[in-house]
Amino acid sequence: MREAAFQMSSDVTSIGPATPAPEPAVPAASGAPAPTILVVEDDPEVRTFVAATLDAHGYAHQSASTGREAIALAATSAPDIILLDLGLPDIDGIEVVRAIRVWSVVPIIVVSARSEDADKIGALDAGADDYLTKPFSVGELLARIRTTVRRLSHLSEAAGKESPTFVNGDLSIDYTAGMAYLAGAELHLTPIEFKLLYLLSRNVDKVLTHSFILREVWGSEKQTDLASLRVFMGTLRKKIEPDPVHPRYIQTHVGVGYRMLRVSGGKDAPTLPTSAL
Repeated sequence: MREAAFQMSSDVTSIGPATPAPEPAVPAASGAPAPTILVVEDDPEVRTFVAATLDAHGYAHQSASTGREAIALAATSAPDIILLDLGLPDIDGIEVVRAIRVWSVVPIIVVSARSEDADKIGALDAGADDYLTKPFSVGELLARIRTTVRRLSHLSEAAGKESPTFVNGDLSIDYTAGMAYLAGAELHLTPIEFKLLYLLSRNVDKVLTHSFILREVWGSEKQTDLASLRVFMGTLRKKIEPDPVHPRYIQTHVGVGYRMLRVSGGKDAPTLPTSAL
């Protein structure tokens, strides 16, 4: 059964001659072209609709109808954002996320009719950056895309203005390159994981509330996004903590938020791996 990809409601942007001038796409960085979006959707009607929406709002795009085609395009075309349906005809969308995450941190926004928390957590845990449940409005889809672009742009601009490096114990971060290392080995972080690490490292020994983190990373303070925050914090801990059950770097303040601890031996004048210099 085909899944409806959008809902006809008062907040839906219509596509046609009477449509008001669309809001321009948010560029990835100042002076940069609008991002290219890979649309992975097996339903031709939904795929055409999403493509028309992106065209109307100034986004370049490509499309794929199967998981294997999506993986191949992600590898050869290097899209800036991926919109991924989970119900694909050849392999499940979560497997697509896992395959791409082996070598890429491109933002992946899952678009699916699966609305159970277990499905959302599974996709986020696999490496997706956001989850949009069908049916959805055009306005919500475009808002998620704009938020993703602004988040990446903010990371890039902030890295150019602030101290480019950070070290805390065995953890080192190259803000300019957007890379992190643990004991000299590169950490493969998703964009949201890196953003969380960025926020925590820029505020060492300060408790960051859930609301502050949600606002800075997701662009909102919705308490419904707390589950996503916990999932991403859990995956980040698995990558940086020698023992995630007894965290060394990230401390949880139950009901309040998170704090990065200053690890003994860390210092502000970092020594990064040769590959990061």
